[in-house]
Amino acid sequence: MEYRQLGRSGLNVSTLTMGTMSFGGGGNFADVGNTDVKEAKRQLDLCRDHGVNLVDTANVYSAGASEEIVGKALGSSRDDWLVATKVRMPMGDGPNDQGLGRHHIREQVEASLRRLNTDRIDLYQVHQWDGQVALDETLETLDSLVREGKVRYIGVSNYSGWHLLKALGVSDRLGYARFVSEQIFYSLQARDAESELLPAAADQGLGVLVWSPLAGGLMSGKYTRGRDGKIKTPKGTRLAGEWTEPPIDFPDRMFATIDELKKVASAHKVSAAQVALAWLLTRPTITSLIIGARTSKQLEDNLAAAELTLTQDEIDRLEEVSRPTLLYPYWHQRNTASARLSDADRVLLDPYL
Repeated sequence: MEYRQLGRSGLNVSTLTMGTMSFGGGGNFADVGNTDVKEAKRQLDLCRDHGVNLVDTANVYSAGASEEIVGKALGSSRDDWLVATKVRMPMGDGPNDQGLGRHHIREQVEASLRRLNTDRIDLYQVHQWDGQVALDETLETLDSLVREGKVRYIGVSNYSGWHLLKALGVSDRLGYARFVSEQIFYSLQARDAESELLPAAADQGLGVLVWSPLAGGLMSGKYTRGRDGKIKTPKGTRLAGEWTEPPIDFPDRMFATIDELKKVASAHKVSAAQVALAWLLTRPTITSLIIGARTSKQLEDNLAAAELTLTQDEIDRLEEVSRPTLLYPYWHQRNTASARLSDADRVLLDPYL
């Protein structure tokens, strides 16, 4: 297992992270999985045996059940792990039961600490933007949690580029603890993050954690195109239920990418999922991929991606077949500014030059 520095923080994290959205199986999360404590412990032990040192959860996953299961499954091995969780989403029906105000953050960090059965959270992430709360309130509250030792580092998830840079600017101006990482949706199926979020990470020295690196299983090779041109959804997958993520905007490009994945996988005698994960680990700024599975067998297959090395030709073929169309102003920058690009600019534009 390779370890990479999480942005400018002092943490070194494994290139694969154990994701726990399937833990608990409550409410809509039942479509993702219903892992209980016994299976969670088996999966966490398997991850640790492969060198994984970061486990990622959120208070909203199965209404806190995921955090509770993580706490019980880690047990006496807590100190062997880095634990990440999140705050922002609704945790009740009251007017202050969601968001990034001081009241909700303070209430939820204590609840997460209890559920996780720990005295500190290694990476506390805001789960989404909150446009109703002033950033200085959110950031001051997070800064105080760092100073108190309840939280070691802070990060964001699902921010846009301007949200991220605005937050970092406020932290720098007021002297608050800075976000060290961003958790983003990114895969061969959806490369939107390359336009703003990956260049921002390169420019600002942020670590990048990737959620759903297989695009909800779309890049596992299990999905095929039916005669009607639509996706044939296998039984037992999350998309066979009511789960609506990710959106599929360019099915032709997606199926062409799946075809290329299968070709590369066949050459290495591995699964398409392993190839999709290994490709992501070659991308600039990526720190770790958050993997989860319904079963230990699926998890073990995903873990093997850490040992898979793709040739440069294979990397290039996958990049080309999945390459999105440049948005404005990036196509204009490619045409008129290519002689004066920064390293951060090149994170997006190099393949298009």
